[in-house]
Amino acid sequence: MTGTAAHPTDALLAAKEVVMHFGGMRAVDGMSLELRRGEILGLIGPNGAGKTTMFNLIAGSLRPSAGQILAGGADITREAPERRIGRGIGRTFQIPRPFAEMTVLENVLTGAQHQTGENMLANFLQPGRVSREEHAAVDKAQGLLDFLTLSHLANEPARVLSGGQRKLLELARVLMADPKVILLDEPAAGVNPALLEFIIARILDLNARGTTILLIEHNMDMVARLCGRIIVMAQGKLLREGKPDEVARDPAVIEAYLGVAA
Repeated sequence: MTGTAAHPTDALLAAKEVVMHFGGMRAVDGMSLELRRGEILGLIGPNGAGKTTMFNLIAGSLRPSAGQILAGGADITREAPERRIGRGIGRTFQIPRPFAEMTVLENVLTGAQHQTGENMLANFLQPGRVSREEHAAVDKAQGLLDFLTLSHLANEPARVLSGGQRKLLELARVLMADPKVILLDEPAAGVNPALLEFIIARILDLNARGTTILLIEHNMDMVARLCGRIIVMAQGKLLREGKPDEVARDPAVIEAYLGVAA
């Protein structure tokens, strides 16, 4: 089963002729892509292909040397990640780093957006509104912990979580912001097979609810199961774009991964 179909021109995010230099090296060399509304798009490539750099450019962790990043047609090339979350673009990290001494619930609450209580003066002038928003945020966070089967750990410090549970916590934090788009950075890395099946099911559930997803992942079985379309990078450039079965049979892709043509 793969993600829902998307209209071919309905792009929520796009990269246009993006270039990224690190010294004299071009990690990304004129890459363009579109993330279409409602799809799960896979971004893959062999080690050193530039896919992680491309992912970070889209997420806002890096700024390109040239080219544009667009969200719904708006140029967000220079915008920081915190501005992008305000546009409905959330991301996870390959290695989650929760606030170790805060509880699991408190970690999820850090993802809440536009809380009146963030303004110090509002706590004195609008205490009722602040209280209502705080209670609503807690209810929402607890619901997300239920969705991701972490509710039994809600009051435990985040340091007690396993690596896989930290990935779920990171996803819960992102979901607190009600993103339209989630950029998933290797959700399968370091995850045991049983938890991986759960993560796949939850990604499909989120997509069925309307969330658009860009997935960077080394686990090709997971990519094939989730993604209706795959973009393959090699040497900083687009190598191939297509459906999973088409990409898997492409001699150029096989050669890029294995170093030999089929």
